[in-house]
Amino acid sequence: MFRRPLLALAACFTMCLGAVGPSHAASYPTKPIRLVLPYNPGGIVDYVGRVLAQYLGEKIGQPVIAENRPGAGGIAGTDAVARATPDGYTLVLMDPAIVINPTLQPNVPYDLFKQLDPISVVSSSPEVLVVTPALKVKTLAEFVAYGKAHPGALNFASAGIGTTPHLGGEMFKQATGIDATHIPYKGIGASFSDMMANKVQFAFSSIAGAQPFTKDNRLTALATTGEKRSEVYPDLPTMIEGGFKNFSVDLWLTVFAPTGLPQDIRAKLNKAINEAAADPKLKVAFAKVGVSPRGTSPEEAKAFIKTEYDKWKKVIDEGHIKN
Repeated sequence: MFRRPLLALAACFTMCLGAVGPSHAASYPTKPIRLVLPYNPGGIVDYVGRVLAQYLGEKIGQPVIAENRPGAGGIAGTDAVARATPDGYTLVLMDPAIVINPTLQPNVPYDLFKQLDPISVVSSSPEVLVVTPALKVKTLAEFVAYGKAHPGALNFASAGIGTTPHLGGEMFKQATGIDATHIPYKGIGASFSDMMANKVQFAFSSIAGAQPFTKDNRLTALATTGEKRSEVYPDLPTMIEGGFKNFSVDLWLTVFAPTGLPQDIRAKLNKAINEAAADPKLKVAFAKVGVSPRGTSPEEAKAFIKTEYDKWKKVIDEGHIKN
């Protein structure tokens, strides 16, 4: 006889709690936020991450601590975040390796699409195609013609198997039909002395890495890989302008959180990240290394990550690329 009144009372109590309970974001954040950078200090992820941490901290009202956690091509630090508590206090800034590793690596310990949620794509940076001056080519068309006329004569450098310089080179081979041999290095900068000596002939490099060498003509820059021209190399055509439809290699960086982050915290983080990306001082700091700030909604970021995953999976599968 008391069952119905008790059920009604319980339902009312639950509804009241939902109506008056504070949102997760009302007090968030109450302590410093950790931004994991899954590489060694000194690279583009480290630089952009530390700049972003400074401006994000200002926008969100708590310090954002940039923490290098290198290992296994970004997998170690990313895995630590994928397994962290989804409370908004542990984030990771990651580059395209996060969508490349699941196809290329045999044992990635986390599921990109089930354990990590993209919060915002924070930056975009094209690569630049550089060649040894020994080839005496001055344009992209001349270089392609040389490669076709000398099958098997070209070596291309990369920052390691599965990096965007590597897959950019593989995409170039697939787009042109040119036969070229991949030579991996520990970082693209390590290849430049060999390129100047004509031991390797070309590479798709980060702009930050290549600029000191193209500025004084120790290397020849032929094209950039963005959808529009680079502010650093405004006189160079894009690969798309050079006739290679859909040839886009973007060294983008995205902030991810562990899956399960409360919706209101996710929205607050996204808003703060995008406000940081829109700060004119951050734009100046990013421009020093050829990076442009972006800022997206979580939904846009999720769709972008899936598109990039599909693109690089196709390149890896068609190129029969193995780690």
